[in-house]
Order: sequence, then C-alpha cells, then structure tokens
Amino acid sequence: MKKELFEEYSIPRAITALALPTILGMLVTVFYNMADTFFVGKTNDARQMASVVLIFPIFMMLMAFGNIFGIGGGTYISRLMGIKEYKKAKNVSSLCFFACIGVGVLISIAIFLFMDGVLHLMGSTETTYFYAKGYLSIIALGAPFICLQQALGQIIRAEGAARSSMVGMMIGTVINIILDPIMILSLDMGVVGAAIATVIGNMFSVIYYVYYLRKKSNVLSIALKDFKATGEIIKEILMIGIPVFVNNILFSISNMVLNNFISGYGETVVSSMGIPHRINSFPVMIMIGLSQGIQPFIGYNFAAKNYKRMNSAIKFSTLCSVVCGTIITAVFYWGAGDFVKIFMNDPEIVETGSRFLKIIASPVPILGIQFIFMGAFQAMGKAVPALVLSICRQGVLFIPALIIGRRLFGLNGIIWGQPVADFFTIVLSVVLYIIVYRSIMKTKLPKKDISCGIMNAV
Repeated sequence: MKKELFEEYSIPRAITALALPTILGMLVTVFYNMADTFFVGKTNDARQMASVVLIFPIFMMLMAFGNIFGIGGGTYISRLMGIKEYKKAKNVSSLCFFACIGVGVLISIAIFLFMDGVLHLMGSTETTYFYAKGYLSIIALGAPFICLQQALGQIIRAEGAARSSMVGMMIGTVINIILDPIMILSLDMGVVGAAIATVIGNMFSVIYYVYYLRKKSNVLSIALKDFKATGEIIKEILMIGIPVFVNNILFSISNMVLNNFISGYGETVVSSMGIPHRINSFPVMIMIGLSQGIQPFIGYNFAAKNYKRMNSAIKFSTLCSVVCGTIITAVFYWGAGDFVKIFMNDPEIVETGSRFLKIIASPVPILGIQFIFMGAFQAMGKAVPALVLSICRQGVLFIPALIIGRRLFGLNGIIWGQPVADFFTIVLSVVLYIIVYRSIMKTKLPKKDISCGIMNAV
C-alpha cells in the first residue's frame, strides 16, 4: 500500500499515478473488444459481425457480476485502509475472490440450460442464430474467468496498485489480440475463434492477478484462512456492488432492447450500429477509467475525513474529463467515416455508421461528469445516489428514450436514445453531488460557508 500517495502527493500527481494506469488498462480493454470486431469484420460477413454485437450484452453482464465484488469490495477496502483496518481488508478480498468464482460457475450453468431463450432475448434471428450460439457457448465456458478478471483488477487497484492492475489487463489483451487473427482468419474459426481468444486472454489476466495477490500484496489476500463472510462485510460489499451491478445489468438489458429494435432493420444496420458503439467505447472507457482510478483516493480520504483533499481530486478529475472529451469528439466528427472503415469497408455500413457515430458521440465532452460523480458516490459508500444514477442512465431514461424515439422518429430516434439519456443523467449527477456535498460539509463548515463550498465543488 502506498500511504504517501493518498496523504502527501499533490492532487495532480496522485490522480495521475492512480488514474493513468487505470485509463490505459481500460483502453487496453477497448482494444481487445475492438480486435474481435476488427478481425471478425475481415470475414466480410455481416451475419458474424451482427452476432458479436448481439452477444456483447452477455459479456457485459459477466463483467457486471465481477463488479459486484470488484468495485463493491474494492471501495470498501479503500475505506478500511483509510481507517487502518488492514486485517478486515484481507477478509474482504478473500471473500470477493471465492464468491466471484462461485457466481461465475452458476452463470455458466444457467446460460447452457437456457441457451435458446437467451439467444432469443439477444435479438438473434435465423440468419445469425448459428454464429451467435457458437460465440455465446465459448463465452459461457469462460464465465468464471471473465468475472474474476474484472473483480481482481478492481480489488488490486483499491490498495493503490493501479500499475499492477493495468499490467494484468494488458497481459490478457495482448494475448487476445495475438490469438484473434490466428483463430478467426488463419484457422477459419470466425466468431468462435474470437470467443476462444477472449476467454484465453481473461484466463492469463487472472493468473497474473493471483500471482500478484499471493506474492506482492501485503494488504490483500485470497487465502481461504482469511475468508470471513460476516454480515457487516457482505452488507458493505453489496451496498456499493449492487448499484454498480444494476448499472451494468441495465446496460445489458438496454442493449438487448436496442438490438431487438434495430435487428428489424437488417444485419447491415446492426453492424452499422455496433461498430460506432465499439468506437465510442474509447472515450467512455477513458471516463470510466478516470472515475475508477480516483476511487481509492476518494474512499481513503473520505474515511480519513480529509474532505478538502477528496473534493479537490473530484474537481481536478472533472476538468480533465471535459478537456479530453472535447478533443475526442472533435476527432470523431472530423474522421467518422475513416474510423468506421477500419472495421468494415462496406460503403453502406461506412455511410450509415459514420452518421451514427456523430450522434452517439455528441455528449462525450461532458460525459465524464456523470461517471466521476457516480464513482465518487461509490467510493464514499453513498449507495442511494449511486443507485439512482445507475438506474436513470441505463433504465429509467434510456429505455423510454428508445421507445419514444422509435415511435416518433424511427431509426434516428433509436440512435438518439443514449445521448438523450446521457444529457439528462449528467444534469441529475450534478444535482445529486450538490446534495451529498452539502450533507458532508454541514459537519465541517459553518453554515454561511456551505454555499461557497458547493460552488467550489462543481
């Protein structure tokens, strides 16, 4: 554990040390997701490309279960370190490790038992069923490793070891990218090869994380002797893990709804929608990486009651996200067609996909605000505002936006669903942060200074 990082580093230096490796790790995840799309696209088969798009929500669902223990356990570990309860931190990390394995096995069994129903829910059609089933079958086999990879990276980051967390992600990604062209193209395995490469990559990430936890960490543990499932520990993990899980599950559900809506327009439109979403995952993962990178810092200083240092980190991170998001959006608008063409050089897909990309990327300049505030709520253990933002972005706002948009504007209305939901969620996140900040500062500032503190916060 790097105590001086949390207590002594300047804010820019501390945030850079924590967030930069996390962002790089997230970008690595983007690249290996894009690698699947890129090499499947080289088959020039819209059915295979569509099957990858259709099954992606299942992959996200597995990550969601990992995040229950990764973010739920990780933020609790950071708060425990802030109050010097290192023994309990070991109990939490061990519980998260074994619980994640159990959940991954149960999900794998459930997918195989209800395979046809799951494929139907994903929006699979007669033309995509064969490829989607092959892809999903391999992903289901690797479910425990996908859950563990997501959870362990977050838990390791909680003690300030952001670089080691990034290394684990990079190992899996590099292996995946190396295997993709071999499996998909050279061995002519198509989407099945893409799934095999993904699972093997996750397995190697998990192997590295287990090595780190056993040999290098003095705060965390995956030893059975440290396993302790007390009511308090489970409550603290689930209090934050469940809102994160809800957000990820709602993301999967909303993507199922989206896929079902657009599947009626044909495989070309599904591919045209899937490619821009993969491209837009680049800025989204940067924002999420920044948000998750600062969580240990926020959790530690919140528990230590150093609210000024905590709030300075939130302000600095918000500024960074706005600057970065604005630059990325400008690049997307300038070269939308060229970005889509990287994945599939079909004139119709390039034209439609570039138009979709410009729409989807419209909220990116301010997108990071909602992720930073959501991450801050999670780090502070504020379950209610974290849950509210999770439900609103992917459920309460997004799904109605899709339904109303389709009814009023057809395909264009569907495409605008996520940007509209994002804009409203960003406003809500600012309001919720003001409320939470006010409640915190009431214990620290005289009444007349609270409004000034709030303005400085946002």
